[in-house]
Amino acid sequence: MNGIFYGVGVGPGDPELITLKTARLVEQADVVAFLVNGRGESQAKSIAAAHLRSGQTELPIYMPMSEDPAVGDKVYDEASTKIEASLVAGSNVVFLCEGDPLFFGSFAYLLARLQTRFQCESVPGISSPHAASSALNLPLTMMKESFTVISGRHNDVFVEQALLNFDSVIIMKAGRSRPKLIELLSKTCRTNDANYLEYIGRENERIVSDITTLSADELGPYFSLFLVAKSPGDLNGRRA
Repeated sequence: MNGIFYGVGVGPGDPELITLKTARLVEQADVVAFLVNGRGESQAKSIAAAHLRSGQTELPIYMPMSEDPAVGDKVYDEASTKIEASLVAGSNVVFLCEGDPLFFGSFAYLLARLQTRFQCESVPGISSPHAASSALNLPLTMMKESFTVISGRHNDVFVEQALLNFDSVIIMKAGRSRPKLIELLSKTCRTNDANYLEYIGRENERIVSDITTLSADELGPYFSLFLVAKSPGDLNGRRA
C-alpha cells in the first residue's frame, strides 16, 4: 500500500505559528523532505525542528538560486522520483514548506508530478502577506476595498496597473526588483502607502515603513515583499 504525500505549511519563520495539524504530521512522518541551499541549510527545517524525531528519514532537496525554469524542472523531476520511491515503499512523506504550500510554494510543482498516481494532501500555513499584515498591525482590506497579490518579477506596466487599480497590493519576490518597484511606487503616488519587509517572523526580520529611506539602487533578499495599503486610521482614505 502506497504512502501519502503531504505538503505542510510551517509559516513564515516563527516556530510558534505552526498549526497543530502540521506539527502532528511532521512528528508522525516516516520521511521528511525540505529544500536546502548550497550550504545544506533549510529554513523550513529549522522552523519545524522541535517536531522532528529521531529515526525519521530526511530527504534534503538542493535548489539552486536560478530564474531559469529548466533548472527548477530538473530539481523537481529528481525530487519527485526520490519521493515516489518512498511512497511506493509505503512510507508517508511530509514536505516542509515555508509559508503556505500552495501559495508561491515548491510543493505545487511536486504535487503536479505526483498527484495522478498517489494520494496527496496539503495543510495550509500562515503566508508571508498575512504575517506582514500582522507585523504592521495593518489590515489588508476593509469595507469594499480591492486586494491583489503580484510578483515583483512582472513587467513595469503590469505592476503599475496593479498599483493604480487596487486599493491594497502585496508585491512578492521584491528583492531583486526593489529599485524598479520603488520607482513605480513613486510614479503611481503610492510611496506613502508602502511598507517593505524582509524575513518576516525571523530573527533578522526587517521592517521599513518609510521606503524613501531605502537605497534606490540596492537589491534585497529573496524573502522580501512590499505591502501597499492605507493606514486604518485614515478612514477617509479607505474606500467604503
